[in-house]
Amino acid sequence: MATTQYYTATSIDGFIADPGNSLDWLFEVGSGGDAGNVRFGPFMAGVGAMAMGATTYEWVLNHERLLEDPSSWQKYYGAVPCWVFTHRDLPAVPGATLAFTQADVRDVHQQMTAAAGGRNIWLVGGGDLAGQFADEGLLDEILLSVAPVALGAGAPLLPRRLLSSQLTLTGVDRDDYFAYLSYRVTHDPA
Repeated sequence: MATTQYYTATSIDGFIADPGNSLDWLFEVGSGGDAGNVRFGPFMAGVGAMAMGATTYEWVLNHERLLEDPSSWQKYYGAVPCWVFTHRDLPAVPGATLAFTQADVRDVHQQMTAAAGGRNIWLVGGGDLAGQFADEGLLDEILLSVAPVALGAGAPLLPRRLLSSQLTLTGVDRDDYFAYLSYRVTHDPA
């Protein structure tokens, strides 16, 4: 059965993007060599479907210049199908398996689970989208790369109330720059 994972990087003060919705701050942090690739490669190998919000999609689209070089999408995400939650028209990356949707996360999660074929579902971002999955009891894990940066403001990591009774720390690791935290999410029975 697929595990739904919110895997993201965060500043130490709990933001995943700065006030301008940029991730440039993240790329200024050293990577400890290939530590990011060592973690991301195996993670991505277990992903069978993914979802992102419109702001995240637009940032990836622009930052990676995907309309100019669509092959970059394949380099990062391969053929993994992606659902983009949006209320506006966005350009599709040629060759990418994309579905633009305004549907309820519960309905889309069923589609993603079927498409994942037993592999994991990755909630790329943003925090509010991951929160919508959490609200519906569909978020199973939170995987955080905590960067040594304080932004002071921006897009919050997870703008929801999840108490310690709902989060179980399952892993702690580090490299020269990042702390890595893993949490299992449990939900109150409805």
